[in-house]
Amino acid sequence: MTMGEKANFHGRKILLGVTGGISVYKSAELVREFIRRGAEVSVVMTENATRFITPLTMESLSRNPVGLDMFSLTDERTMGHIDRAKWADLFIVAPATANYLAKAACGIADDLLTTISLVARCPVAVAPAMNTNMWSHPTVQDNIRTLEERGVKIIPPGEGELACGDKGKGRLADLDIIIKAAQELLYGACDMSGLSVLVTAGPTRESMDPVRFISNPSSGKMGYAIAEAARGRGAVVTLISGPTSLKDPDGIETIRVVTAEEMLAAARDHIEANQWLIMTAAVADYRPVKRSTRKTKKDGKKKITLEMESNPDILMELATAKGDRLYVGFAAESESLEDNARKKLLSKGLDLIVANDITERDSGFEKDENRATLLGREGYVERFPLMSKLELAHRILDHSSVLWRAAAKNG
Repeated sequence: MTMGEKANFHGRKILLGVTGGISVYKSAELVREFIRRGAEVSVVMTENATRFITPLTMESLSRNPVGLDMFSLTDERTMGHIDRAKWADLFIVAPATANYLAKAACGIADDLLTTISLVARCPVAVAPAMNTNMWSHPTVQDNIRTLEERGVKIIPPGEGELACGDKGKGRLADLDIIIKAAQELLYGACDMSGLSVLVTAGPTRESMDPVRFISNPSSGKMGYAIAEAARGRGAVVTLISGPTSLKDPDGIETIRVVTAEEMLAAARDHIEANQWLIMTAAVADYRPVKRSTRKTKKDGKKKITLEMESNPDILMELATAKGDRLYVGFAAESESLEDNARKKLLSKGLDLIVANDITERDSGFEKDENRATLLGREGYVERFPLMSKLELAHRILDHSSVLWRAAAKNG
């Protein structure tokens, strides 16, 4: 992954520890990159780190107060050392000096950063940066092994010319390497590598004449989020999209369709090449029986009658192709959310279904966030609070992966 291949951290909370070293300036850029990718970032600096870069710089970039003092009344009243550790989804120390590594390995807690290191229960990574002779010293290497044995991810330093003029290993790892490590810790190290996934997204449109059509408010954001999340976890993704204003995602084959029949045809063409089908598309249930080739004129009419007929049920049409494939569907409901979703789950032979309450104004159609209930065939139910659609996408993929691995193990 390069800096251009955007890892997404929408809705994730990243706590960045910064220790004193010449590479601290790269930490400022790291904060910017995490923010650009949708993360919320909080920075904790050691006293020595502030000699290289000011806390004001980090506060301006992160848009959050910088943690400095273990005994700051302001910090302890808001997000002190315990609360900061609980707040974080991921804790990264970059750069990590030899001094910090020694303290972390020995459990010394004599400042805010080292205290947080003992309290944190989220995934932890350290990116060491120091003189090459320090890096190769047996004590430093012993401390590295100790931290690794405790589950800390070590992001090895790069090799090249150092600030002191020496050449060798010791430079802070490139930012794209640190970002990739963060993505792996949060979402798994390409746990979907080798999988092929077919995703449908967006609405369909059913025309009554050249300028009017029947559709729904689906923006496609949920389906696109799932497609991008699956690609980020290593899957080969094909996206069948109804009409949306969203750009084709990078690295994903995107097939544009308009009507339900076109979406069905595209799905039939691609289902055999894919192991998973995730149907997020809001497909129109009905279409006009007749489509006028000319614009329908009002001509003083106060009412018109439009005869409708059923569109094909894409999931039902693809049921015969299921085999050992994983099928995930979506249910948009206005009442009896879980009951109606479970009926759809069973009647259409799905492995999982994601139920959305369309009466909630702060989530769902056209929104950047969603809350949903995930239901499985064996009575599994998980209710997700309001979160970004990308975060929800990863939660859906998490459980889908569990089912897939279990099926492979039992099959």
